[in-house]
Amino acid sequence: MKLICIGRNYTEHIKELENEKPTDPVVFIKPDTAILLKKQPFFIPDFSDDVHHEVEILVKINRVGKHIDKKFAHKYYKEIGLGIDFTARDLQSQLKAKGLPWEKAKAFDGAAVVGNWLSVDVIRNVDDIKFSLQKNDTIVQQGNTSHMLWKIDEIIEYVSKYFTLKIGDIIFTGTPAGVGKVIANDKLKGFIEDKEMFSITVK
Repeated sequence: MKLICIGRNYTEHIKELENEKPTDPVVFIKPDTAILLKKQPFFIPDFSDDVHHEVEILVKINRVGKHIDKKFAHKYYKEIGLGIDFTARDLQSQLKAKGLPWEKAKAFDGAAVVGNWLSVDVIRNVDDIKFSLQKNDTIVQQGNTSHMLWKIDEIIEYVSKYFTLKIGDIIFTGTPAGVGKVIANDKLKGFIEDKEMFSITVK
């Protein structure tokens, strides 16, 4: 399975990083080795002094598909989750300045938190999901999928033009504003509405 990630999908996050608003979704891949093992802490890698949290709504693919039309995209997932795209911001900035790929800053071991899953049947509208991240019991990020530049079904349509989607693939749909540095002993908790979806400690 693979992790397909969408960057720059929330206007306020684009502004905070002083990025240019894209005309198409920004897509990058993380390998399955990036997934943080359940009940394990996140260890800040020794090659970065500036790792940021980026909380995101996740979509788990449940059917094989290619060139999926938006109107059929809802048939390709039954579960919505929440996770973190950890980013070594200092390393990413260095790579971007040289026009190089981001993988070392985004796809390192443990860089993808995948929390619990909710059936879409219990979600009123996938295009209106409130979610948040707490750091040490203080809300640092909050968003709503209604604010996405590209909604979930549009993302599936777009990425399936380039990559065959397989059962178990996970799409990270982008992060809202409020990304920030994590340090040792931080406690991170993610919520969809008021339901806790993950809880991790930073080491």
